[in-house]
Amino acid sequence: MITMLKTADAEIRSLPLFCASGASLKKYYEVYGKLTKNKGHHEQFEWSHSYSKVFKPTAQYNASGMFMYFSNYNVEVRDRVKCISATEGVPVSTQWEASGYYYPVQVAQYGLSHYSKNLSDRSPKRKVLEDGNLLTARWQVSKGASVTRTYDNDKLTHVMEFNSRDSPGISLKLKQGIDLVLSVDLRFLSMNGSLTIFLEDRDRSQIFPVSFICSPVLIDVLNSSGSYYTNYGMGSCQNWNRLTRDLHIDLVKGHVLSGRGKKLLKTKLRIHHLLVKGHGQIDNLTVASSNHMGMFYSSADWLVRHQDSSGGWPIGVKRKIASGKADLDPGWYSAMGQGQAMSLLMRAYYRSGKSHYLEAALKGMKPFSKSSTEGGVRAYFMNQYPWYEEYPTVPPSFVLNGFIYSLIGLYDVVSLAPQDQVGDAQLLFDQGMHSLKKLLPLFDTGSGTVYDLRHFTLGLPPNIARWDYHSTHINQLLLLSTIDSDPILTTVAGRWISYMSGKRAAHN
Repeated sequence: MITMLKTADAEIRSLPLFCASGASLKKYYEVYGKLTKNKGHHEQFEWSHSYSKVFKPTAQYNASGMFMYFSNYNVEVRDRVKCISATEGVPVSTQWEASGYYYPVQVAQYGLSHYSKNLSDRSPKRKVLEDGNLLTARWQVSKGASVTRTYDNDKLTHVMEFNSRDSPGISLKLKQGIDLVLSVDLRFLSMNGSLTIFLEDRDRSQIFPVSFICSPVLIDVLNSSGSYYTNYGMGSCQNWNRLTRDLHIDLVKGHVLSGRGKKLLKTKLRIHHLLVKGHGQIDNLTVASSNHMGMFYSSADWLVRHQDSSGGWPIGVKRKIASGKADLDPGWYSAMGQGQAMSLLMRAYYRSGKSHYLEAALKGMKPFSKSSTEGGVRAYFMNQYPWYEEYPTVPPSFVLNGFIYSLIGLYDVVSLAPQDQVGDAQLLFDQGMHSLKKLLPLFDTGSGTVYDLRHFTLGLPPNIARWDYHSTHINQLLLLSTIDSDPILTTVAGRWISYMSGKRAAHN
């Protein structure tokens, strides 16, 4: 914080002089600022190098509580998320492969963000439209079609069975409302079928259909006489599938795919009506303002289904760390992915009590004890300090933020697993914390931080951390300082905070 001059008028007059060489100064120095009033009501110019926020903890980190500041994350909105898969219920990433793939880091972050939102947001509005038993909806059944309520032996409950036959379909019109999160248990008894939700833009009286169809296609947009239909494939559809969909996100991803951009305000949309076609069954059809825990468990279940026999969640794309240096072939593990998956799975175990989540989290520690040269994530700095690699390159790259996320995952296992099942989690955490404290000075540039240590190991120029990564480093250290009283964590975090407002290390 700097007071440029005593009055606002003088302050404003001085700013053009400061920026006289043009807009490139702002880009070069990455300086942002605004006029504010201090406690004495004097105006002053506050400036910083970053809009990224530092979240100073007010209590000790709780392994069953919110995950860092992830309640502010909106993973599904990111440009590098192609869509939320209708078969898996998790994000499909385009970060390093345009066609899309499942990135375990992104899957875990999606789940952790919704878990955290569930704790920070107000309770959702929720309305069950159809459960096949006590709550039945007024479906509009075309001539020749049928709707019945029957007992299903697989679900051990009553469900609604529909058969549209050769009719245009069976529809359900909804009352005015703004809730756009839909959940439904759905299966088809025919080879083909669909559930279509018609969204209405209330300002422009436009209708946007979003369909879930029996198809292996991930996402597709069809243009029929100027009307766009966004389709999500559910696979073969003959088994019960739990859909939990943010329909606004589903529509936006379709718009982006068709080149129409993503300017669709959620507050302007409503569900106009639903339409089912084919022969199938529905249960627990619900609309709500949110369903954070449903989305959280979609991530947890994906991690259980896709963990391999070595305890890892392999990443199926090639990763280029630097041009011509240290490439990772498909199938590599990430310590960050392992750690964040463990953080999510331990919360799933804590909330549900289901042992398969615990078992997957404990198994996720296996790559931490295996060298990165042999397919694990463990490397050593100067043959002395163990480090869990976000990108297990040879030679190692020593990424800071990914390493700390892996430590948090280990801590969550130690905190929430039954003590007789913790295994090596405490040892791995303690070894990692020792390495972190020893190596922290190597990440300090005197004016910011470096993202990794490639300048030590790969013979490349330093990889200066962007300010958003720099603030992540700070937030991670502040979190660790609530569970480890060593003053180095708060001292370094404090120094790194000062860099964000222009302070620099002293020169000779």
